[in-house]
Amino acid sequence: MVAITEFQKIGVGLMGFGLFFLLFGVLLYFDSVLLAFGNILFLTGLTFIIGFRRTAHFFFQRHKFRGSFFFLGGVSLVLCRWPIIGMLVESYGFVLLFKSFFPMALGFVLSAVNIPFLKAFVSSSSSMV
Repeated sequence: MVAITEFQKIGVGLMGFGLFFLLFGVLLYFDSVLLAFGNILFLTGLTFIIGFRRTAHFFFQRHKFRGSFFFLGGVSLVLCRWPIIGMLVESYGFVLLFKSFFPMALGFVLSAVNIPFLKAFVSSSSSMV
């Protein structure tokens, strides 16, 4: 079993609050203050969970540079009070950063949750017959 440090527990809480503020900011018609606060909390929580060096290494890898540029540029646009454009740019950067993770997450969700209709659709689309 993996031991979770106090910093990681704090990071999970910060990320949870960050996601809450991001969702609440979008629901309140892209309130720039809530979105900026959510972005700051999310990035701070990520840093607390995996550490400063690993966070910097994740964002500044050569093959993830474009995704990092769009994601952090979107965060800075939200901080400059352009919330709609900033969230669009940030979302594009998020997809570029985590595009290799999406198939693994989808496979995990399909194996963990037994949804007959969805499983039948995915298994029939992948067969060659």
